[in-house]
Amino acid sequence: MTLNFNINYLIFEDMFFKYCGECGHKLDDIKCGDDNCRICPSCKKIYGNNPLPVVEALVVNEYNEILLLKQNYISNTKWTVVTGYMQDRETIEEAVAREVKEETGQIVTNCKYISSYYFAPKHLIMIGFIAYVKKEQFADSAEVDDLKWYKIEEIDNVIARENNCSGMHFDMCKKYLC
Repeated sequence: MTLNFNINYLIFEDMFFKYCGECGHKLDDIKCGDDNCRICPSCKKIYGNNPLPVVEALVVNEYNEILLLKQNYISNTKWTVVTGYMQDRETIEEAVAREVKEETGQIVTNCKYISSYYFAPKHLIMIGFIAYVKKEQFADSAEVDDLKWYKIEEIDNVIARENNCSGMHFDMCKKYLC
């Protein structure tokens, strides 16, 4: 399902921008250049209609195997790449390394930016990377139901493509994989 920008703005305006996150005052509507924003009349903090930044990492080991995650709350039948929200004061590369370690136990030795994707259903900007690791034992994570290394040619049959950016990100990464 595709939402146009105006509908998205109305949905997320109601979800995120009624009161100031700093001081709690009700926000006022203002125009910031060409953008519709809100401002706190008390502390003057400005709130825009910004998507939340999320890192997305295709994890590849030294054997050119790709690590995918099974998260049953996303799909009972399909597998995904590592994703996670960025944290305050964290660089994008730090977020990639943290999320890969938290969800899989793998240590990122290098990462390469590939592309970004707008995920309209959740108003997210997905920042896509390839994360290179040396194959280690998996770590337990409450966020992950299963982990598995796949050969590149196996991915198309198992990767999530509906209501998810994992398949699109894998497609973009293919040209960088051996």
